Amino acid sequence: MSFLTVKQTSQKFPAFTENSLRWIIFNSKQNGATAFIRKVGRKVLIDADGFMNWIDSQKEA
Repeated sequence: MSFLTVKQTSQKFPAFTENSLRWIIFNSKQNGATAFIRKVGRKVLIDADGFMNWIDSQKEA
């Protein structure tokens, strides 16, 4: 389990801009992203493995 900041996540996964990641975080309760997001004070950390699992689960049927 490796946690990344929003900026680091955007650099590791260039298909996702910082703004798109912030949108995912803002709407995490509706889209199920709470599974890989951790908030420590004001800092938001993203579990890279959990993020990739969440992306895989978003495939359309």
